[in-house]
This record gives sequence, C-alpha cells and structure tokens, in this order.
Amino acid sequence: MRFDRSDGVFCHVTSLPGPHGIGDLGRGAETFLSFLETADVDYWQVCPLGPTIGAAGDSPYQSPSAFAGNPLFIDLHGLVEEGWLEPAALEPVPSFPRDRVDYEAVREYTHPRLRSAFERFDATADAAATLDDFREREPWVDDYALFRALSAARPEDTWVEWPAPLRTRDPEALDAARESHATEIRYRTFLQWVFDRQWTALRERAAAAGVEIVGDVPIYVALDSADVWASPSAFRLDAENRPTVVAGVPPNRGDDGQRWGNPVYDWDHLADTGFDWWLDRFRRLFELADVVRLDHVLGFVRYWAIPAAADDPAAGEWCDGPGRTLFDAVEREFGDVPFIAEDLGFEDRRMEDLLTAFEIPGMRVPQYANWAEAGNPYQPMHYPEQVVGYTSTHDTDTWVGYYEDLPESQRDALHYNLGVGDRPIEWAIIDEVWGSEAILAMTTVQDLLGLGSEARLNEPGTVAGNWEWRVSSEALSDELAARLREVGAFHVR
Repeated sequence: MRFDRSDGVFCHVTSLPGPHGIGDLGRGAETFLSFLETADVDYWQVCPLGPTIGAAGDSPYQSPSAFAGNPLFIDLHGLVEEGWLEPAALEPVPSFPRDRVDYEAVREYTHPRLRSAFERFDATADAAATLDDFREREPWVDDYALFRALSAARPEDTWVEWPAPLRTRDPEALDAARESHATEIRYRTFLQWVFDRQWTALRERAAAAGVEIVGDVPIYVALDSADVWASPSAFRLDAENRPTVVAGVPPNRGDDGQRWGNPVYDWDHLADTGFDWWLDRFRRLFELADVVRLDHVLGFVRYWAIPAAADDPAAGEWCDGPGRTLFDAVEREFGDVPFIAEDLGFEDRRMEDLLTAFEIPGMRVPQYANWAEAGNPYQPMHYPEQVVGYTSTHDTDTWVGYYEDLPESQRDALHYNLGVGDRPIEWAIIDEVWGSEAILAMTTVQDLLGLGSEARLNEPGTVAGNWEWRVSSEALSDELAARLREVGAFHVR
C-alpha cells in the first residue's frame, strides 16, 4: 500500500474564501488549512492548477499549460508585502459575489494590478537574475511565456492559425518574436515565478499543519496550449503541426459518444525518447503536490482516436496506450510515487492489471450505485481496501442534490442499506464512506455543508456556470471541523 488509512477534503483553489472575487493563495487558503488542521484531516485535494481561459469556460481541464500556475490565484496582499504594490493600489475592491466567481470581473480587477506589480519588480536591480534563476530551474517557462505573449498579440487566433513560421517553430521566427515581445515574456515569467513562490510557501504551511496536497493530471492537454505548440513531436500531428486525430470516447448504449478534440499522444515517439515529456510533466506535478490523481487512467492503456476531420465520434478507433512501460519509466525516475486513478465508467482488464501492478488505488463514488442491487460495488459497505472512496467529486452533483433527485425506490433502498435513521443525509454518507474499507476517504466542502445542486462545481458536457462556487470563511467553522474530526477519530484513526 502506498497510503496509510486516511481522509481528505476536496476544495479547488477557486472555491476558497478571499477578498478579491476568487480563491487565492493568501488568507482564504490559510483559513482553509486551519480548518483542515482543526478537523485533523490528512489530505487537501484540488483540480489542476493551470491558467484558465474564458473561452473554455475557465475549466482547469482546458488550460494553455500543463506546467504553469494560474495567475488569478496570486495573493495580491502578498504583492503588497513584497513592496511591489502600494496598499492603496488594491482599492477600491469591487462588490464581488461572495458565493460565486465572476471571472470577467476578477480579471478586470486583477490583471492591471499584476501588471503594476511586475513593472515595479522589473525596475529592481536583481529582477533579471531572479527570473533567470527561475528559468533555469523551470525550463518549460521559456516556451510558455513566449506562447502566452504570442497569444496575447493575436487574441482571435489559436496557435494552429498563426503564420507558418511561428506555427512550425522556425528558429529565426522564434528569435524575432522573443525580441519583439521581450517585455511581455518577462511579465509572463514573473507571474509564474510569483505563483511558484506563493504556492511553495502554502505547501510548506500545509505540511506544518499535517496536510498533504492531492493534485490532478488530466491525461490530455488542450490543443491551444504551449504544451502542444512547444513539443509537437509528442503528439500525432501532420507536417503543418495540426492534429491528425483527436481524443474522445466511442458511442455507448444510449449515447452518441463524445469528441473531446484534444490532440492525442504519439506514444511510439514518446517511448523512443524514454517518455521524457511525461517525466518532465510528473516532475513538475510533484513540485506542486504530494499525491497525483490520474484523470481518465484508461487512456494510458487504450484510447479512442477520432480522425481530426470527422465530427462523429463513431468514426474513431481504439488504439493501444503505453500501459506499464510508462509507469515503469516513472518508477525508475521517481521511485514509489503515490497516484490515485480515476477509473470510473469503464471496465478493462488491462487497466485493472496496471493499477494492481503499481498498487494504484482506483475510485469509488456512491452516486454511481444501484442501491437496490445486492453487492453493488459502488455501495460503501462493499468498497475494497485498495480504493479511494468519495462522497462526491468535482464532476458529480453534490450528495444532497443527488439524493433529492433519486427515484423513491432507490431512496428507500439507500435508507435501508445505509441505516440512515435520523442522521442528516450528507452525514450519513460521510459516515459510511469513512467507515468503509477504502484506504482513503474523501468528501467535498459542499457535502460537509449539506448543500444542494446550486453548489455543484461542474457539470460535464456544459460550459456556462461551472467552476464558480465558493465557500465563505464563516462556513468553515470550528463546529464543522470538530464534527469531521469526530468521524475521522471513530473510523480512521
């Protein structure tokens, strides 16, 4: 086992409390860490930490970089403390909604202040050396900063629509772009240095509180990303660096499949290079997190490749992924690393063998259960030890929202199976997941608070209204923490 029996709470950074319209790495994060410490919780799980784009609904799973951090998470008060902003520069603070993120308003407020902080930093004597040291330590940042500078100069285009010399990375065109966009490149590098500095300090505070971070790695990256533009040979692209096939899932009974549109990997080329691109990605992830959740782990075993010119997911075909050869390389490089596998929705013997071979726990979510079926594997009382049990995830409804939509027959069976009694329904499922054999028990802040569907974080297949929910500092009370600590003391410790 790579985990001791333990528990955790999911809360993405955007959902944290804070004064500037979105969760950040400052006082709101410290409030949440204090809550976890009081609750004696072992893990804090987050979504991917990368920059988000309004055109992609601010999904952290459609980021322009798998390596960078989100500048909207930077604590502006921290910039004041560094001397790069005057306190008055933070005023006036707009009347941001406390329970949701208004991304457009947050960007309108935050971006000018980040620019101002950069300008003051850039005028200091050691600015160049500081950024050079960061660039040497994080070599991905050069291509990322150039990519974001070029994207800012052509906001209506994705990189696949750039002029051919830039799209195909002609060295002379890149040198000219670095010269003409030098200030913007330094600005984008500065933002990543500040994010890295603040996140590292937050991780140190988490470690002091006995809390480890569970990060998240989407298997696929966005097409319009520095990742694909900077490393085209890692993906199945044509001579013009445009995708030949894209990712998705095939039609199943009752649906037409999905065409996600992400470029897929050239696993043969990656294997020939010793999986260097993926090792670099995991290296960065383990700088940011203690444990990594592998999103859509099936894709490492087999993946559905749809011709880029086809709109119908049914036009795709199954292709073999790298399987254990990738994870052998990861183990050689990093040793016995802690992963969690998102293995929901598909049954595949090779995937199960992979998880068993590397002792990677899969996931169980009770919202997938048939409560009237004896022995259903998603009922908490049937969880095996080598899984992570969740009450809900970022992609599901809240537990209360799910419960309120259950047919009466399923609700009656749930009551019988869980022995709900007079317990609030959200604490009934927390008790059951914590009391299961799962090696790690996880819940969400929304479920701790007994919130309904209005607090759902994301609804897959939709764009508007996701990734917006936030918690207040007042809701993270000592009483709530004490109740969770009591559950953990009874079932886990």
